[in-house]
Amino acid sequence: MTTAKRSILVFIVLGIVFFELSGIHHALAFPGDRRDETCSERIAAAIAATPEGEKPVLPKDCVEHPGMSALELRAAEAEMRAHPTPDVVQVPYQEDIVWSRAYRRMVGHVVIYDAPNGNPIGELDAGYNFVTVINEKDGFIQVNYGQWVPAEHITWADVSEFSGVEITTQPKRPFAWMLAEARPSRYPGGPQDKSAEIIPRYTLMNIYGVEYVDGWEWYLVGPDQWIQQIRVAKVKAIPRPEGVGPDDHWVAVDLYEQTAVAYEGDRMVFATLISSGLPRWSTREGLFQIYERHEATRMSGASGQPDFYFIEEVPYVMYFDGDIALHGTYWHDRFGYRQSHGCVNLSIMDAWWLYQWTSPEPYQNAWVYVYSSGTYRSDLPAWARR
Repeated sequence: MTTAKRSILVFIVLGIVFFELSGIHHALAFPGDRRDETCSERIAAAIAATPEGEKPVLPKDCVEHPGMSALELRAAEAEMRAHPTPDVVQVPYQEDIVWSRAYRRMVGHVVIYDAPNGNPIGELDAGYNFVTVINEKDGFIQVNYGQWVPAEHITWADVSEFSGVEITTQPKRPFAWMLAEARPSRYPGGPQDKSAEIIPRYTLMNIYGVEYVDGWEWYLVGPDQWIQQIRVAKVKAIPRPEGVGPDDHWVAVDLYEQTAVAYEGDRMVFATLISSGLPRWSTREGLFQIYERHEATRMSGASGQPDFYFIEEVPYVMYFDGDIALHGTYWHDRFGYRQSHGCVNLSIMDAWWLYQWTSPEPYQNAWVYVYSSGTYRSDLPAWARR
């Protein structure tokens, strides 16, 4: 062994001993080596040198995403101590706004009567049917003027208490909401740490660093705490789309992360989780303007089909693409996952916030920019499919 190699080995051993004695425990990183810093260029060169129609032979020792170095991990640990949570303000839950109406769900095939124990005047097929309650009498529930249904067909709606965050200072680092609760791993790609506490759904976390393991991003969210990307919805800042003015209000809807971010010009002012259209009714990408607004309105569709829905008093509706709207949702608490027939579902508090924010002149025609920051993978476990 040469003198130079002995010196390097002694330096590495002393470094390891120093960190062990100092009591500092860092997450295991995958920093690769210096060759990885030019990995993208090496791959591009290999592809360029491959004759047309042939499969390129890529460098086997190449790690395209080398990850965080030990120095970067120490810097991230200092950041975690200084800034343990995102510098944002959660929109406070207001019961008088969320429960401004008595939201209920109708179960099964429903016959509608003109009065309690009165005459049948209509029917509603079994489906995704929601109403607001006006009155109750003799075992019947009044759902509209002159419309009563048997009380056994009425149950509570799953009204979410979730709300997004106001952003007063532009974020210095990415942040995310936990979607699928789990214990963090002590290193990227590792098993859940059984000694760690479970991070609950809707927990808001800073992202201090990123590692890549088997094609997945792993986020450093706390000291020795790593979470796989499929468990969170990450807020990503994007540039103002062409056509949107420097003083305009606009909402960026990310279909991949299932988030919405409100901007005033280039400044982020609000962020939250959404539920966009399911694959069969995917929300259309593009740049739109809010053209019609309702404090509450009725929505229905898919008549005669298994997915038939009839929803009254949908709150804080902002149409931007035909019959597609941003609106409040009182019939599910699945924000962060695709759930709708094309609309952008928001919690009632979030829809109220955006409704107020777009109402003053001249922002009733605020922009909505729908895009996707990634591509859904087909190899996801069932619980992670959005």
